[in-house]
Parts: sequence; C-alpha cells; structure tokens
Amino acid sequence: MSNHTYKLVELVGSSSKSSDDAIHNAIERATKTLRNMDWFEVTETRGHLQNGKIAHFQVKLKVGIRLDD
Repeated sequence: MSNHTYKLVELVGSSSKSSDDAIHNAIERATKTLRNMDWFEVTETRGHLQNGKIAHFQVKLKVGIRLDD
C-alpha cells in the first residue's frame, strides 16, 4: 500500500427521511462530479423543524478525495 494525500471537501446533504439518508444523498450526488472519494466524516448534524416536527435532516460531511499519484 502506498502513501496517499487527500484533499478535503465539505458537503451538506439533506433528507426528509433520516440523517443516514442525508449522508447517502450527499455522497451519491457528489459522485456525479467528483472522483477518488475514499472516506467521509460526519462533522455536524442539524435539522429543520416545522410545527414541532422534524421536516428535514441536514448533515455536514468532510469527504477525503485521494489525489492522483
């Protein structure tokens, strides 16, 4: 295994279903324009309330993009 260098990109995913779904939405969308994504870290979780109920989950992620050798 060789040594790798990564660039960090921040993403915010959202979902009306769950925080896990918000993570999946962010990663799925990012794969359409970014390559070499190797890992993610959830750095913040928040939500939007409407009439006392959760309307949306929002999750901020740091994504590690492996730089080409």
